[in-house]
Amino acid sequence: MNVLILGSGGREHTFAWKIAQSKKLTKLYIAPGNAGTKEVGTNINISATDFDALKQKCLELDINLIIVGPEEPLVKGVRNYFEADSDIQHIPVIGPDKVGAQLEGSKEFSKKFMIKYGIPTAAYESFTNETYNEACKFLETLEAPYVLKADGLAAGKGVLIINNLDEAKESLKVMLNGQFGEASSKVVIEEYLDGIEVSYFVITDGDNYVLLPEAKDYKRIGVNDTGLNTGGMGAVSPVPFADEVFKNKVIKQIIDPTVKGLKSEGIDYKGFIFFGLTNVKGEPKVIEYNVRMGDPETEVVIPRVESDLLEVLAAVPTKNINKVPFSVSPLTATTVMMVSGGYPEEYEKGKVMTGFENVTESLLFHAGTAQKGDSVVTSGGRVLAVTSYGANKNEALKKSYISAEKINFEGKYYRNDIGFDL
Repeated sequence: MNVLILGSGGREHTFAWKIAQSKKLTKLYIAPGNAGTKEVGTNINISATDFDALKQKCLELDINLIIVGPEEPLVKGVRNYFEADSDIQHIPVIGPDKVGAQLEGSKEFSKKFMIKYGIPTAAYESFTNETYNEACKFLETLEAPYVLKADGLAAGKGVLIINNLDEAKESLKVMLNGQFGEASSKVVIEEYLDGIEVSYFVITDGDNYVLLPEAKDYKRIGVNDTGLNTGGMGAVSPVPFADEVFKNKVIKQIIDPTVKGLKSEGIDYKGFIFFGLTNVKGEPKVIEYNVRMGDPETEVVIPRVESDLLEVLAAVPTKNINKVPFSVSPLTATTVMMVSGGYPEEYEKGKVMTGFENVTESLLFHAGTAQKGDSVVTSGGRVLAVTSYGANKNEALKKSYISAEKINFEGKYYRNDIGFDL
């Protein structure tokens, strides 16, 4: 098979690394890719949202399967685009159509879906500028902290958790007046769920699904989960408290009703579903859905998959995913994200990176890198995910930290306490 992966981050490098090992693979392409993906496939300098250019390239390269990494092409309708064009509708796209992508693209859509199908989640209401006064009254009925979520996509930064009521009202006003652009023209306010977070992931063909390993990621920039939210500073899989009892609750109360609910809605969902959960005194509740794999969770989840990932994904279009053998490694995987100095606020790009050849005990998944001549340089805030295996969390993390010390670039930073709360 000739496979095209859309995206340029650590998630897409992890997909590419895994799919490159498949016996089913003929040629692998990544659009646009990064300095890491070019080591396992061929990068194509096309944006993941330039559908017209992707069409031409798919025909030229005789692509048989497209795997969508990030959410933006899905919300913008990449699958709809391919299915509506007779020249390319024979090329399956792994990812939901525009309607299914609203699970992530609209917080209000996803909350209404959860309520309709009895999926446990936080109480909520949604508001616009016109209903600001009602929003303030709703905030007064809740206890601190207050959770404000931009309804639309805000690159993982559209959620504010605020401890003071007056500050929450003021922040709501700023959000509704364009803090996150069009994404926060509507804001969902919900009750705060006090618990520890964990993420579950499935690949579904619309009828059946494969349950991937769970993971826990760390969003705050600072040690002990302090400071600003980021796209993710590290992750651990498996998660110790997510035992068989908890997992069975997740399957029965959340995953099964979600997959069945999508089908009941007439949504032909084919692709990944990410369930962002909170464990509230042993009971799972949904914080959010994503319609793609998380990042950096992908960098610990996919390395634990022992089966041929391409074989699993190739069975999605024909709804045969339940017939493909699937197994997961018992080893623990951890990843530590190396980021640019200043991230998640202003940071400089183009810093030369060295030391890759000294890393022997970890997998290096490029997130924000580019090739410049003979050098690899930084091209984003989150630069490199350092993933390691171990018999347990501590053993795996020790390897990741030793490896992170061997990679150098100006301003490098990483959290030294990933997994501290497990």
